[in-house]
Amino acid sequence: MKKKVVFLLCFIGTTFFAAAQQKDLKAQQILNGVSNKYKEYKSVQADFTIKVESAGKTIPTEETGTIFLKGDHYKLLLRNQEIISDNNTVWTYLKTANEVQINAYEETDNTISPADIFTLYEKDFLYAYIEEKIISGKALQIIELTPNDKNKPYFKVRLAIDKSARNIQSAIIFDKNGSRYTYDITKILVNPPLSATFFSFDPSKYPGIEVVDLR
Repeated sequence: MKKKVVFLLCFIGTTFFAAAQQKDLKAQQILNGVSNKYKEYKSVQADFTIKVESAGKTIPTEETGTIFLKGDHYKLLLRNQEIISDNNTVWTYLKTANEVQINAYEETDNTISPADIFTLYEKDFLYAYIEEKIISGKALQIIELTPNDKNKPYFKVRLAIDKSARNIQSAIIFDKNGSRYTYDITKILVNPPLSATFFSFDPSKYPGIEVVDLR
């Protein structure tokens, strides 16, 4: 599950990133359009599905979730856990164990904060426009991204961007171990009212909870 969360944050980050050895001006124009539109939002709520196709396994696993973004704060809700960050502290609540793990916020090379989604593609990825497809009546623009850092756990990301809405429709992350992670955005709510306390975790509201402070 932790790996899926890492890749989800990578997906959120790579929704505005960059497969070519030179920057593709058409791809850059499309990504900038998405980024500029996104910057107009004060907050975002997005429902998504994750499909994981593991190497060597014939049956993929699927899960749904919701993510909330406001500035450099985020809250990720999955079936069995919640991950909340106010950019200083990260709380990971494990529902079945009734346990919360508390860590100091720290960006690593393999996890991308949602707060960085507007600028990372400019320096960390190469990107190329591939084609335009009509799927379910929507014109989708396909862009492939490759990280400049070859030590990343993934080697390629394929984005499908709704041409009309200028929103990310889906992304496929290709892991070096042969697995694929497909993220589909099923619904986006713009500017939901989110208070500052929404991006924190209060253990006192969970009777019997075990608190593991790793700071």
